[in-house]
Amino acid sequence: MKVVDHLSDFEKLEYAVVTIGTFDGVHIGHKTILRRLVEEAKENNGKSVLITFWPHPRFILKKDADKLKLLTTFEEKVEIVKELGVDYILKIAFTPQFSNLSADEFVRKILVDQVGTKQLFIGYDHHFGNNREGNIQFLQEHSSPYGFAVNEISKQEIDHIGVSSTKIRNTLESGEIHLANSLLGRNYSICGKVVDGNKKGKSLGFPTANIHVSETYKLLPADGAYAIKAFVRGFEYLGMLNIGFKPTVDGRERTIEAHLFNFEEDIYGQEVRVEFVKALRKEMKFDSLEALKEQLNKDKEIALSILT
Repeated sequence: MKVVDHLSDFEKLEYAVVTIGTFDGVHIGHKTILRRLVEEAKENNGKSVLITFWPHPRFILKKDADKLKLLTTFEEKVEIVKELGVDYILKIAFTPQFSNLSADEFVRKILVDQVGTKQLFIGYDHHFGNNREGNIQFLQEHSSPYGFAVNEISKQEIDHIGVSSTKIRNTLESGEIHLANSLLGRNYSICGKVVDGNKKGKSLGFPTANIHVSETYKLLPADGAYAIKAFVRGFEYLGMLNIGFKPTVDGRERTIEAHLFNFEEDIYGQEVRVEFVKALRKEMKFDSLEALKEQLNKDKEIALSILT
C-alpha cells in the first residue's frame, strides 16, 4: 500500500475505485466499505483508493473540537487499512481553505482530475463540500457528467448493529472494552513511550511501566484496571494496566501504568503498544497499601484466566 501525503503528489490513475471519509477507528462498518472497494478494484484491474483527511475536520471547523477524542492516530489508521489490501491512502490536509471547496469543485478537481475516479463508494449518510452540500443524492445526479459510477453503502450494510465511531467512543469512556472491541473487530490499542514513575508499584511487588501517550487527542478508556497484551520491541507480553489517579497513594495526575507478567527488562524510553482485552474493575481507593497489594494479586489471577 502507498500512502500519499499531499494531493499534488498523487499520480492520476487509469481506473480508481474510491471512497472518502475520516474512517476514525476503522471499525467493522468501515471494513465493509473497504473490502468492497478492494474487490471492485481487482475485478476491474483498477486500484483502490481511500481519501481521508488530516487533521480531523472537526478540529479545523471548531465543532466541539475540544471534546473530540479520536480512536486512531493517522499512523494507526494506516496500519489497519494496509491489512485490508487497499492500494492507496491519499491524505488531504484539511484546512479552512479546503473546507470552502464546493461539492462540485471537490468532485471535479480531486475525484476526477487528480485521482481518476471511475467508481465511488460512499456511505448513505456521508456529506462533503462547503456547508456539507454534497451527499449521495448530489453524486447520483452528477455522476454521468463526471464520468464515474456511484455505489451507495446502505444503512443495512454498515449500520445493522448500530456501529459508529461515536458509539465506540462512548463504550470506551464507560469502560466497556469488550463491546468496543466487538465493534472495532479488534482489540482497542494505544501507543506511548515508557517514562519514569514514582516506583510505588515496585515496592508492592508489581513494578509498572508508566506510559506516556503524546497525542493528546487520542481517546483513553475509562479509569480502571484492565487485562492487556503489550508489545515491546516486537514481542508480545501479557499483563494488566491501570488508568487513573491512584487514589490509595494520593495521586494527583492521571497516569497509565502497565504491569507485564514475567517481565524484568529495563524499557525506559521504549515505545510500547498496549491492546485492551477486558476490563477487570473500576479504579478504587483502598484503606491500606496491603489491601491494594491483595487486590493486585486478585487482578493478576483474573487477568491470567482471561489472557491464557
